[in-house]
Amino acid sequence: MSSPDVLWRDPHHDGSSWCTEPSNPDPGATVRLRVLVPRGPDGEPGATEVSARVVRDGEPVLLAATPEPGPEGPAGVWWAVDVVVHNPVTPYRFLLTGPPGSAAGGYAWLNGTGVHRREVTDEADFRLVAHPAVPDWVADAVVYQVFPDRFGRSGAADARPVPEWAEPADWDDPVVHEGPSTPLQFFGGDLPGVTEHLDHLVGLGATVLYLTPFFPSRSNHRYDATTFDVVDPALGGDEALVELLDAAHARGLRVVGDLTTNHTGDQHEWFRTAVADPASPEHGFYYFEDEDEGGGAGPGYACWLGVTSLPKLDHASVELRRRFYDGPDSVVARWLRLGLDGWRIDVANMTGRHRDVDLNHEVARTLVRTARETRPDAWVLAEHGHDATRDLQVGDGWHGTMDYAGFTRPVWTWLSAGESLGRTFFGQPARNPSVPGQEVVAALREVHAAMPWRAQAASTLHLDSHDIARFRTAVGGGGSGGISPAGRDRHLVGLAAQFSLPGVPSVFAGDEIGLTGRDGEHARTPFPWDRPHCWDEETLTAYRAWIALRAAHPALRRGGLRWISSGPDWFTFVRGHREEAVLVHVARGSHEPLALPLSVLGATGADDVVAVSPAPGQVSGSVPHDAPDSFVLRAGGPGSGVWRLPVS
Repeated sequence: MSSPDVLWRDPHHDGSSWCTEPSNPDPGATVRLRVLVPRGPDGEPGATEVSARVVRDGEPVLLAATPEPGPEGPAGVWWAVDVVVHNPVTPYRFLLTGPPGSAAGGYAWLNGTGVHRREVTDEADFRLVAHPAVPDWVADAVVYQVFPDRFGRSGAADARPVPEWAEPADWDDPVVHEGPSTPLQFFGGDLPGVTEHLDHLVGLGATVLYLTPFFPSRSNHRYDATTFDVVDPALGGDEALVELLDAAHARGLRVVGDLTTNHTGDQHEWFRTAVADPASPEHGFYYFEDEDEGGGAGPGYACWLGVTSLPKLDHASVELRRRFYDGPDSVVARWLRLGLDGWRIDVANMTGRHRDVDLNHEVARTLVRTARETRPDAWVLAEHGHDATRDLQVGDGWHGTMDYAGFTRPVWTWLSAGESLGRTFFGQPARNPSVPGQEVVAALREVHAAMPWRAQAASTLHLDSHDIARFRTAVGGGGSGGISPAGRDRHLVGLAAQFSLPGVPSVFAGDEIGLTGRDGEHARTPFPWDRPHCWDEETLTAYRAWIALRAAHPALRRGGLRWISSGPDWFTFVRGHREEAVLVHVARGSHEPLALPLSVLGATGADDVVAVSPAPGQVSGSVPHDAPDSFVLRAGGPGSGVWRLPVS
């Protein structure tokens, strides 16, 4: 048998409704917190005392928990304590005491990173958040990301003039991803082309369409907007967006737009006015200064990462805030009224930050308030290419983040083929190391421990996006000659993690048919609608199956997360919910049989563990005759498995 990290012996708590009720409390509400304390190997109690250490007005207090009444389940004892939500964000962790050798080990703290038999900082404390809740629909969402220039080109596109900045390309031309033509190559995809293919999203099982920017610009990516008042005529204009929204909503799809709050394009009407008239209000929308970030001569204004076509916005301007995101007359409010269901905020991590100025939280709080007042169920998602936890801890700003730090990067390093992709990854090396599963689990726990549970649950899980290499290429190991067969297997292992861990899965258009790309620009491949013979049907089937499985099981959409085991080539966890629990095992390669005590799974016999995997046979699980108290997992190669468990 394997010698894994035996995480199942640790006490468990998380911020989901499995352990925290209600999980989205109002100010002053009483919340019941539950902690599962497993018994030891010989049946001894895991703890004799459990207390919640709750911080009120900056001062910690200990509140005693008691075992829940009723018969003890096979998984252990649930302890419970009632806590009043005294502050908008209330941090807490648990103190456990018990005999040596027990789960408490004499004295232990339980926080978001696990059990510690020493003193710990407050950084990884759990958090109750009493600010207005994330829209309820987000928990059930599956996002499909579309880059408009590359997804679908309608017949109407041929009648429109090509923008004067553009370098036209045929739909099947190779993507230019290096050199000055990269942002200028123009395939002519448009919003009617997206509308024509909405049934593909529905057939896949997606519930949200996320569009990268649709405002006029001077590039194919459109993050250099020239105005926020209209839809780019090259995409079909305002009428095309309205028709897309109507068609999407008629199919049960929500639509999220993409807004750049950190900068505009240098041809934006605000910036042109600011340059022409230093006495204008618009002049205060930007930072006009002579030095660049390195102290040398600059273009005369601050810009995004030294890119002079992207002047940076100064959010100290009250008029900028009013026009852009503060109140009913703002850009944010106007497009939500038109029918958008939310916003993804580009470069959210840099917004409002410049040198000695940090207005990021104020921008986030104001923008989210405007979105909520305009459309109560609007979702606001922030882009952070790295650790977003400090911007999410405040609780009343961004609902969640694109979880590169807490999902994408760890999964890449676990499943990496080890070759260089030639470009850095949001400040990370271009060559991905290969790290063992135990370290991946530690990374996932560390990042998510530093944010409220509801922010983790409202963050998007990406295998890739329009800004990074395609996942199939990152894990394929095929080099320039193509993708190895093992690349598909590792891709599908990543897919299993994406659709079984907490968060909102987000699929970049083309991932589901096996598209490849060595960097973000290269990944923006036009969708090959006319070449279905090139689609990877096995991968497409797997995407449909995982999306359907997630839709069928509330534990996979809304459940908590209890880590069970991890080893170099696997990790195992339970998603727990009041209605059901499921066991998930994900393996990047073959490993020796892994035996889990049935009691850990809340089970008493083989009939209590039922396979529901979308791809049976990749990983097998059974209760052997010679070990009737164990559930044994066997992986013969890259694969995954899901089993339904009794509710504990």
